[in-house]
Amino acid sequence: MPVTRPPTMRTIGFLVLSLPIRLAAFVLILVTMLVGVATTMLWIGIPVLLVATSLMYSYCAFERRWAHRMLGVTIAEPVRRRPVGPGMLAVWQARLLDTATWREFAFVLIAFPLGIVEFVAGVVSTAVPPFGIFVAPRIGTMHGELATSFLGPNRTAQLEARTQQLRNSRARGVDAVEAERRRIERDLHDGAQQRLVSVAMSLGRAQLKLDLDDPTAVRELIGAAHADAKLAVSELRDLARGIYPPVLQDRGLDAALSSLTARMPIPIEVEVTVEPRPPAPVETTTYFIVSETLTNVTKHSGADRASVRVTRDDDTVVVEITDNGHGGASMRPGGGLAGLADRAATIDGVLTVVSPVGGPTVVRADLPVRW
Repeated sequence: MPVTRPPTMRTIGFLVLSLPIRLAAFVLILVTMLVGVATTMLWIGIPVLLVATSLMYSYCAFERRWAHRMLGVTIAEPVRRRPVGPGMLAVWQARLLDTATWREFAFVLIAFPLGIVEFVAGVVSTAVPPFGIFVAPRIGTMHGELATSFLGPNRTAQLEARTQQLRNSRARGVDAVEAERRRIERDLHDGAQQRLVSVAMSLGRAQLKLDLDDPTAVRELIGAAHADAKLAVSELRDLARGIYPPVLQDRGLDAALSSLTARMPIPIEVEVTVEPRPPAPVETTTYFIVSETLTNVTKHSGADRASVRVTRDDDTVVVEITDNGHGGASMRPGGGLAGLADRAATIDGVLTVVSPVGGPTVVRADLPVRW
């Protein structure tokens, strides 16, 4: 993932303040490592080297947090080799054979001389504003890319993590589709099917009454059948609208969500900015998430107003549903919000819920437009 341009003032602070930290880490880790190597033949070097690598791990973890705070760079933890057995020697062997250990050690070695250069650049940035405005952020960007390559997971680990993510996404997608199929079957069985059975029974009884020459009873039975038929058509229309409303295909998310919220019993503000129009799977998932979330809001949250905001950048559609209810919502296994998360996962999306007790509740979905 490319590193974005960091804020100017934070970058200057990062360049100036990092030098003493790197100097202390360089001296402490290098001295401890050299002492451990020199005394390895006496066995005491093993615990010393473990201390050295532990110090190095701690410093690199700090560097990840520091870069994230000051430069806005998110660096994931590398995947580390696990010891094959118990004991101090097994731990050291695992660290010795771990490529992440040596990449982090290389970063410690170059971080100090690099820090000197960056410190000078930071001082110049404070004295020469144009340098700080135009050059310092580029230095911060390059540092972020360098730190990511040394302190983050290697390419193999990234591909393995991505593969596992896709496996999980596929499994959750299959579960979500199966749950949706069962819901449709249940709605058909409990709704339209029962109505149509009632229509058939009413018409059958009307036929019998017709044979008995009872026009009043026939008229009542046909009227009841007609009412049940209209209810069945309405329920089938609602079911089809819940799967994929025609207005979504014809006019897009703005019109579809406006139509959806107009039928809700509480006032809901809608803001949709998704040009250019996202792919159909993203639109369908967005509509489903908004529809199910608003249904939960009106049934369970106690809210008297809510808002829906859908925006898009080059890579992601962001959906935010906010209500002023009593809060306390959470994603429990098998619950409605977990089902929405599974639905988002079918297109590699992520759903998060922030719902403190007392509210407000914010349900957010980040849905990629490419996957």
